[in-house]
This record gives sequence, C-alpha cells and structure tokens, in this order.
Amino acid sequence: MTDDVAPPQHDTRPGPSDIHDSTVLREVRRAAVWIGMAVAVAGVIFLAQPLLLIVGGLVFAVILDGGTRLLGRILPIGRGWRLAIVTLAGFGFIAWTIYYAGTTLATQAESLRAVVTAQGDRLLQMLNTSGLMPEGSLASIGRQMLGGVGQLTSAVSGAFGALSSIIMIIVIGIFIAIEPRLYDRGVAWMLPTIHRDGFYDLSNKVGFTLRRLMFGRIIGMVVEGVGTWLMLLWGGVPMAALLGLLTGLLAFVPNIGAIVSGLLMVAVGFSAGTDAGLWAIMTYFLVQGVDGYLIVPYVARRTVDLAPALVLAAQLLFGALFGIMGLLLADPVVATIKVSLEEWSKRRAAGESREANA
Repeated sequence: MTDDVAPPQHDTRPGPSDIHDSTVLREVRRAAVWIGMAVAVAGVIFLAQPLLLIVGGLVFAVILDGGTRLLGRILPIGRGWRLAIVTLAGFGFIAWTIYYAGTTLATQAESLRAVVTAQGDRLLQMLNTSGLMPEGSLASIGRQMLGGVGQLTSAVSGAFGALSSIIMIIVIGIFIAIEPRLYDRGVAWMLPTIHRDGFYDLSNKVGFTLRRLMFGRIIGMVVEGVGTWLMLLWGGVPMAALLGLLTGLLAFVPNIGAIVSGLLMVAVGFSAGTDAGLWAIMTYFLVQGVDGYLIVPYVARRTVDLAPALVLAAQLLFGALFGIMGLLLADPVVATIKVSLEEWSKRRAAGESREANA
C-alpha cells in the first residue's frame, strides 16, 4: 500500500538565523557593535591598571625609540648599541637625580613642605577672616581632594605597588623599543589582509607624532627646570635648585603641572619676603611664556595641534578615572586618538572620491 500523502513543501525563505539575509546580517553587525562597546567599557573598568601600564610602556618605548633614532644621526652604529646608550644615559640621569635629591635636596624638601603648609594655612586664615571660605585647614582640603582619585590610585598607592608599576613600564618599554616592528607585525596579523597596509601607515604616523611630542615635552622640561633654577637663584629665592627640579619634572604634565609648580614657587618666594615673591611670580610667567609661546607652538606645528582646553579636560577625566597614571598619559592618548581619527577621515574621503570618479 503506497502512501499518497504529498511530500511537505520546503520553505525557501531565509529564517531569523540565516546570516546570508541582508537584513539579518545588518542587525547582527549592529548588535556586535553594541556588544563590543559594552565589552570594551567593562574591560577598561576591570583592566584599567594593566591597560595603563601597557600604554605607559608604549610611551616609554616611544621615548627610547626617538632617542635611538636621534642618536643614529651622529653615531653610525647598530640600533642595539644606540638603544643601549640611550637607555643607560636615561637611567644614569635618574640615578644622579635621586642621589642629588637624596643628599643635597633632602633638607630643602622638608623645608619646602613646611613652607607650603604654613603659607597655605595663612591663606586659608585670611579667607576665613574675610568670610570667603568656611572653617578648615589645608590638610583637610588636601584630604578631600585626594579622596576622589580613581581605583588605579588605590591599587598602586603603596610604595611597593608604585615601584612594581614603574618596573613593568620600563620592562615593557625596553622590549618594545628593541624591535618595534615585531609587535607591529603581530597586531597586523590579527587584522584582515585588506586592512594591514592601512594599519602600518597609521602605526608609522602615530609613532612619528608621539616621538615628536615626547621630544618637545623633554625639551620643555629641560628649559623650564633650568630656567626656573637660574632665575630663582639670581633673584635670591630659597630652594632654587629644588624648585627648578620640581618644575622640570612637573612640566611633563601640561597645564596642571605648570599650575602646581607655580603655586609652589610663589609660596616659597613670599616666605622669603615680598621682593622674592614678586620675583618668583615674574620667573613663573617668564619661563611659562618661553615654553608656551616658543616651544609648545613649534612642537604643535611639527606634530599634532592639541587644543589646551581639550588636553586639560582629558587630564581631569583620566585623572578622576585612573589616578596619577591617567593624568600622566592623557596627553599622548589624546594625540593618538586625534591622529587616528584624522587618518581615518582622510582615507574615507579618499575612498568616497575614488567611488565618485569611478
């Protein structure tokens, strides 16, 4: 007995899991974008410390690579030898600074703390007397300001954590600086073949920009540190060497570093008298004027022109989220993002132009 039931008719329409359908594929891509953004945000939150250490290592590698390239213009030797010279010179300077600060500036550092505390309490007392500020002390205000730092600061607040972070940044930077192309090829291998040439171009552009940016930053640190020391020494301001060293180090952080060094300079100056205080104010504006109107514009023309308000906003945001490491790395991160967006925009415009002419 045969079965006269007709075979079922197969539905040839694409189902909801068929990724060949253009509508489903478009929705899957949208969902992947949102899921990727959520994963990225979660990764930034939970992996903030190692990510910033990696970024810090990359910035340190850029500094070493820039010094190695610059030394290659005058010393025709292998890259490994030039990198070793730059690295040893950098560590030698750091060791000298620590030795000098530990032997010559230790007493001045304690005096600086006492002077700043006394001047701050005097200022707060004047404000309290005039009714412009409620009762409080410099210490309480400092505790309130430090209470808002991010999770990264609390994670590395101890001396061991800070030292470990510095060592990791140095190790990562040295390994990357030894053979940067190796890591470029590793990242490019994970990208589709069609996008690899674009990644290499972008990597070269970002590397060039950061090398110039860090070189300008180091020049600014030297100019501000030495200039502040000589001017304060000439004007008879106490602790000129320590203030020059702090001004040079704080110059690595644009905007905020200049404000902090200026407040320290003025506080110490007025502790020695009105004339010394006025000289400290003049020194601050003179040194910052040279850096702001000569060095910074030159660096901006040769690298990427970053608006001061944009850099300051990024520093405040990164500092609130990631602590001192975010504050230090805000400038190179913003420069990298801007260069990447500019290159992406240029390529997209070039692609649209080719399609229009085709």
